[in-house]
Amino acid sequence: MTSSGDFPVHWPVTTRWTDNDMFGHLNNAVYYALFDTAINAWINTNCAIDPLTAPWLGVVAESGCKYFAELKFPDPLTVGLAVARLGNSSVRYRLAILGPGGDVAAEGHWVHVYVDRSSRRPVPIPGEIRSLLQSICSPDAVSE
Repeated sequence: MTSSGDFPVHWPVTTRWTDNDMFGHLNNAVYYALFDTAINAWINTNCAIDPLTAPWLGVVAESGCKYFAELKFPDPLTVGLAVARLGNSSVRYRLAILGPGGDVAAEGHWVHVYVDRSSRRPVPIPGEIRSLLQSICSPDAVSE
């Protein structure tokens, strides 16, 4: 079973009142937004790169999520991040949503492929981002 200790980065995230669905818990789509927020906030606060003007983009090529426990607003949540695979132009993240007690409430994956902003063709992961990603590679991560 996955635990919070499997993730070298713990990024706090905030939910909103509107994140609850008609059943009184976070809508499934919110988990993906929290993953996206944590990944990009972590990169943007650790790298001196402007994602709006950079000549490349990190686009989502694949994502998935398994749900283990209900969460709701205003639970204080954390996203755990680790790199499972680091390729030339892509990165596969292992992710978890950690509930108020630190237990894994959901586990997911997210693949970013870096592409040229104009041509949309794959490009190597920018060096500064690659260095940051290497710092959170899981012990069993594949690096190319």
